[in-house]
Amino acid sequence: MQSSTSQGTRDITLVAPVDGVVLKRLRHSQSVVPAGEPLLEIGDPKALEIVADLLSSDAVRVKAGDAVLIEQWGGGDTLRGRVRRVEPSGFMKVSALGVEEQRVNVIVDFVDPEQATRAIGDGYRVEVRVVVWEEDKVLKVPTGTLFRRGDQWALFIVENGRARLRTIKIGQRNGAEAQILEGVRERDQIVLYPPDTLADGDRVAQRAA
Repeated sequence: MQSSTSQGTRDITLVAPVDGVVLKRLRHSQSVVPAGEPLLEIGDPKALEIVADLLSSDAVRVKAGDAVLIEQWGGGDTLRGRVRRVEPSGFMKVSALGVEEQRVNVIVDFVDPEQATRAIGDGYRVEVRVVVWEEDKVLKVPTGTLFRRGDQWALFIVENGRARLRTIKIGQRNGAEAQILEGVRERDQIVLYPPDTLADGDRVAQRAA
């Protein structure tokens, strides 16, 4: 880099405040640079963190120390992480469908050793699942089988080729699955995405895959 003075120009050396590698060049050609303007982004690839933007309705269930499953990063294995911090302020983001959503950044640290994560770099995309509750031997069903019947949850099970209405009690649930506390037994056959017209006693048949 050159500095202009009344005697002309001279080369000067800029020293980075931290050790690392250049992640991004913010200036690509010669020009006048005002004091304080950033020229490069420097970071340590061994000190990566994940910034996951969660819906605020999901973020309220997340706390520091929660286990995290890291998926869709390009490798075959699921990596492990841990929540370091849930940021105290949210922001509005427009989804791919054009819906305004309130989001909250959750900071996640990798738990796996460096050799398991060295293929991941700055700005890479991953998907995360935060474990907010876990228990052994849980009876669960897809949420697509559930519907409201008055003030209770219900679903249809299949007995002898007919749909039978069952009111149930559920525990923990997310967008994909729900824990069953009462009303369904293991190995019961249930109806997925029942139409509004389906009634107790109607004949049903399994759809070919």
